[in-house]
This record gives sequence, structure tokens and C-alpha cells, in this order.
Amino acid sequence: MKAMIFAAGLGTRLYPITQTTPKALIKVKNIPLIEIVIRRLILFGYNEIIINIHHHADQIEQFLQSKNDFGIRIAFSDERDKLLDTGGGLKKASWFFDDGKPFLVHNVDVISDIDFGQLMERQIDSKALATLAVKTRPSSRYLLFDHQNCLCGWENTIIGKKIIVRPSAEIQPYAFSGIQVVDPDIFNYISQEGKFSIIDVYLKLAADQIIKSFEHNKSLWLDVGKVESLTKAGEIIDEIMK
Repeated sequence: MKAMIFAAGLGTRLYPITQTTPKALIKVKNIPLIEIVIRRLILFGYNEIIINIHHHADQIEQFLQSKNDFGIRIAFSDERDKLLDTGGGLKKASWFFDDGKPFLVHNVDVISDIDFGQLMERQIDSKALATLAVKTRPSSRYLLFDHQNCLCGWENTIIGKKIIVRPSAEIQPYAFSGIQVVDPDIFNYISQEGKFSIIDVYLKLAADQIIKSFEHNKSLWLDVGKVESLTKAGEIIDEIMK
């Protein structure tokens, strides 16, 4: 099975650590974030992974080489010349997903014990363009889903902006968890070029296409993209990696 890890970001929330180290190599109990993600992917049968790289890209390449790519196929999508955000990054890596099968996409600065098998099953059963792992938690931005768990909008509570693309009498807000399964058919619908967000793509498509939610409220989950989260990550990493 194939997967992609988003690891190209600048990691500005982790400054000054990321001034000299890419966020993918920030360690939790001496384990780099990218290793945590790769080991969990391997646990669920993923043996082909593409990683987008930009900030201190050489360090990431050297680290994986030192680990012999963890015994699986690892490829790189090089964004050294231009950081493309999640949508542009996914589109640039589309060549890797040539087998017609759904693939998992994972942010490098997220750790969790989400069951990737159940997430994939949900995607396969629904035949959606994508299935997004979501959680009920405080956030400034929410994805909005209808009673059939289909994406119908987006809300930013700080600026008071709400977008509804699929009207529904019942709307449930969830925070996106940075983990998703995507059908490669999505590349037929992406018209944007250059740098753009995959969430913007989903909101554009949701009026006519099915984007599903995968609620994981009972799972351990943590955004490790902030310095203050590193201590908490150390407290739960043993449970996640068991």
C-alpha cells in the first residue's frame, strides 16, 4: 500500500528549534517525528511512501538513508525550489500513485493511535474522493459535515467566516486531524496550479462530490507542531508506539 507524508513545511511554530532542524526530525523521546509516522504506517502494511521535502531537505534525505529507508520503498517529492502547500504538494506527487488504489496522507507533525485500517475501510466502503480523520476538539477552524458525514462547509471562528457548499439542516463541526485517505481519482478534479491548500480543493468539490469524515474521538491524537506540545508528546508516545 502507498502513503504520503507531508514534511516540507517550515515548522515556524517550532522556532527556534526548526531554524537548524526540519520539523520532521524533531524528536519525541529520541525518536524523530518522521520515524514515528513511518513506523506506524509500516505497522498497517504501508510499504511505499513518498515524502515531500523543502526546509533542510538534505537532513531528511540523510536520515532516511541512515535507516536504509526502514526496509521499504521511499521516494521524495522535491519542493526545494518552491513550497507548494498541501494541495500543490499532493498534486506534484501524483505520479507516485499510479496503481489506482486509495492512499493515506499523513502530516509529519501529528502523532496518534488512529486505526489506519479502519480509516481505509471507511474510504473503500464509501467510495468517496477522500475520507478525512476528524475530531471534536477546540479549534479556530472547523470542517462542517452533514448528517451523512459528507463535507458541506468550513468555518473560521476567529474571523467569523462560514462557507456552506452543500446546504444541510444538520451540521456537525469537526477539527481536521491531518490524516486522510485519498482516492487517486481526485487528480482528475484538481485544476489549481502552484501553491494551494487541499482543503480548498475539497471545499470546491464538496458541492458535487463526496468527501467523508472519519471521527476518531476515542483515539489518542496530538498536534506536535508547537513547542509546548513536545512535553505532552513524550507522555503519550509509548502508548502510541506500543
